[in-house]
Amino acid sequence: MKRLLTLGVALLGLLSTYLIVSSATASAAEALISQGRTAAASSTESATFPASSAVDGNGGTRWSSAAADPQWLRVDLGASATVTRVALNWEAAYARAFQIQTSADGNTWTTIHTATNATGGNQSIAVNGTGRYVRLYTTARATAYGVSLWEFEIYGAGGAPATSLPPNVVRVSEFLADCPYTHRLPDDPIIFPGLPGASHMHSFFGATVTNAMTNLSDLLNSQTTCNPREDTSSYWVPTLYQDNVPVEPTIVTFYYLGEGVRDDIIATTQPIPQGLRIVAGNAKATGPNDNTISRWSCLHAGQVGSSHDFVNCPAGTMLESYLDFPQCWNGRDLDSSDHKSHMAYPVNQACPSTHPVPVPKLRQVLRYPVSGDPGRLRLASGGGFTMHGDFFNAWPVEEMARRVNDCIRPIIKCGANGRP
Repeated sequence: MKRLLTLGVALLGLLSTYLIVSSATASAAEALISQGRTAAASSTESATFPASSAVDGNGGTRWSSAAADPQWLRVDLGASATVTRVALNWEAAYARAFQIQTSADGNTWTTIHTATNATGGNQSIAVNGTGRYVRLYTTARATAYGVSLWEFEIYGAGGAPATSLPPNVVRVSEFLADCPYTHRLPDDPIIFPGLPGASHMHSFFGATVTNAMTNLSDLLNSQTTCNPREDTSSYWVPTLYQDNVPVEPTIVTFYYLGEGVRDDIIATTQPIPQGLRIVAGNAKATGPNDNTISRWSCLHAGQVGSSHDFVNCPAGTMLESYLDFPQCWNGRDLDSSDHKSHMAYPVNQACPSTHPVPVPKLRQVLRYPVSGDPGRLRLASGGGFTMHGDFFNAWPVEEMARRVNDCIRPIIKCGANGRP
């Protein structure tokens, strides 16, 4: 009998040890695999709320979308992973209906969880899926605002090993130039070269010498308003008028981005060739839906939403203009007869075969000190939907190449100095 009792105690001890080890192993198998990974989104309310903020591990930063359905937030885990749980930390603007999806290639998606009557707050959702990419796909907002997440955490096993990066690096493929207003002229050295006064009125930023006669040599030797001073490029847009009085933007930022294409394509991004000229937008648009890609919104008033035409911004806010330039180059021409055909926008997150060379995407962000009735506003080219931008690249070759190599390709957010 004594021997049986001794054996029983021994078996209980082994069982207890097994349970402890099994519990520890199960717990260890579920790791946070999304933090610091590359994130992309269908839209952002403004540059203040990028997709990367939802995976940066900082509970004080967030991603916020435009005020429309549907929206999505996608995380690239770097390699295939088994996903066992997702945690959603919603801001007050949450999604009532959404799906959690996985994908091997970022194009074909498998739904592993569906919610139809969610209540926001902090949600921990057990799932069972496999893929390199995990996506939150929202189909119904619970408020009039966009959807907004403080954190989107993905747990499981696998994915690419974490890379060694400097502390506090933000995983966004970006560098920028802040280029205040410099002067106004009815000139356009891309559309009407050598013809002073042939254009509608333009507001110029960056190089201080730009006029109808400007060439690359002029820009390379020009003074500039840009930070960094190395950027002597010229940027210009149609002048904005309120009550027929010209108004210039007080905040002017040109972002150079890797977004819009897959990460493997970002890794092959080439520097923008010196002398490249690009026109984006539609100066001849006759209405908001007439093949225009520019959009207007209000700084610090996301509830207004965005539009291809002017919007009514509350008092105390500013009118914002956003415009994305094409980022796929044909690899041959620095310009074309229509000033657009040598460039193209990505299709399905890749550059088309006709324009195989990915370069950084230029995003033009202008903030004007106006608000209120949009009926008082016009552009020199017409309605708000005619907003367009011109870019004449005069970055020094080595400075552009360094930023592409250090910021765009490795997906690192850099400042005006081209450093993280």
